[in-house]
Amino acid sequence: MRNITCIAIDDEPMALLIIEQFCRRKGGMELSTFSEPSVGLEEIRRRKPDLVFLDIQMNSINGLEIADILPKECCFIFTTAYAQYALEGFNLDAVDFLHKPFSYNRFERAVEKAMRRIDAGRVVKPESLVVKQEYNNVSIPLANILYIEALGNYVKIIRTSGDQIITRTNLKAITDRLPDNAFLRIHRSYVIPIAAVETFTRSRITLRGLDQEFPIGIQYAEKVEKVLNK
Repeated sequence: MRNITCIAIDDEPMALLIIEQFCRRKGGMELSTFSEPSVGLEEIRRRKPDLVFLDIQMNSINGLEIADILPKECCFIFTTAYAQYALEGFNLDAVDFLHKPFSYNRFERAVEKAMRRIDAGRVVKPESLVVKQEYNNVSIPLANILYIEALGNYVKIIRTSGDQIITRTNLKAITDRLPDNAFLRIHRSYVIPIAAVETFTRSRITLRGLDQEFPIGIQYAEKVEKVLNK
């Protein structure tokens, strides 16, 4: 069974205890609880959990306000004694609305609905790039790519082992097959792994373990700066 990461925010300790017990009974749920909404929100921003259980009527902040600023990848379920907020909650794209006191069966149905949404939003990330070199197909693990360079009608893929693969294609075709969150095109001639960046300026990048400097093309500079400053 896969695990999903969860955060519950409620200023009533007993309400948090019930959610904790229900999550343990359901299984496959890694839960952290917070009675102070601002602390819980900061943890949500830091960890970006799969699912958030969120009370609405709390002393320091309204749960509707929190829901409105959650990271877009977070599913959330409202848990509240105030049924009049249900419509507004669903307008914020809540997965479900649990009216206190709720049973385990009702909790389980809400969680399973959330799991279906989480699964639908998950994209399987490729672990390797398959290219043709001469008459052979070569599978290159993404973790082994040091950088990629355009050579006219060919592309050169330099691996961490020091060897290289040359394939007849263009850099855009290769870039389109790489995960956006792992690789970045910085120039019309170069694509680099984001995790390997050691230093960068508006016009240059260095990668760990390499003495070579890589230029940043003018048309790529704004995106490069935005991605690397995150």
